[in-house]
Amino acid sequence: MIQFQNVSFSYRKEEKVLNSVSLELHPGLSLLLGPNGCGKSTLLKLAAGVEIPDAGSVSIDGHDLWKEEIAARRRLAFLPEHPDLTPYASIQEILNLVCRLRERPLEEGTKALEFFGLQHLAHRTVRELSMGQRRRAVFAACYIGSPSYILLDEPLEGMDRHIQKEILGWIGKHTQSGATIVVVSHTIDPFFHMASAAITVQSGKAFEFTKLPDLDEKKRAFLEQLAEGGLPL
Repeated sequence: MIQFQNVSFSYRKEEKVLNSVSLELHPGLSLLLGPNGCGKSTLLKLAAGVEIPDAGSVSIDGHDLWKEEIAARRRLAFLPEHPDLTPYASIQEILNLVCRLRERPLEEGTKALEFFGLQHLAHRTVRELSMGQRRRAVFAACYIGSPSYILLDEPLEGMDRHIQKEILGWIGKHTQSGATIVVVSHTIDPFFHMASAAITVQSGKAFEFTKLPDLDEKKRAFLEQLAEGGLPL
């Protein structure tokens, strides 16, 4: 379980993006929805331990992300919307590091690069890659091992149709195996049937809906309403 306890965060002191948010993310696929600028990506970064809360705490399986980093992050995979990797390491070096952290053979990193069509660029440093190639490199790192907590910001963006299909299959497999998955996406349809919960952010508060409508048309309408910034009555 990923747990937020009274988390507040702001980029500017006078403008809180999140204000005393308490939230529990459980196994299954949760769609994180809402209009641009509402705080979706910020919430995901806090869950991934990329941003540190101004107040409160974020923990994974009871381990604080900033006090017990190794234990908290070992089974965590994160795909940011805008990958920010160390610029002087090669892609292969980055994936080798991920393999060691997850105690997996280095061959898994090589296979992940091959899947995303980056094997011919393995020797290049991150600064030599396009933004699309950087996203694929970060996604390749997510594929290593069997992470139990998967946080994805627009996972299908910039991917060709074949890779999109494979990514959806990978997400579905991990959903069925009991992983906790949170996806930010402006496109609901690819994740519609897999979603078991939804989250939205409004005016610094996070709202979680752990039971979605059973009927497809009602479920779709519910999720679309959240995506547009509305809250169910």
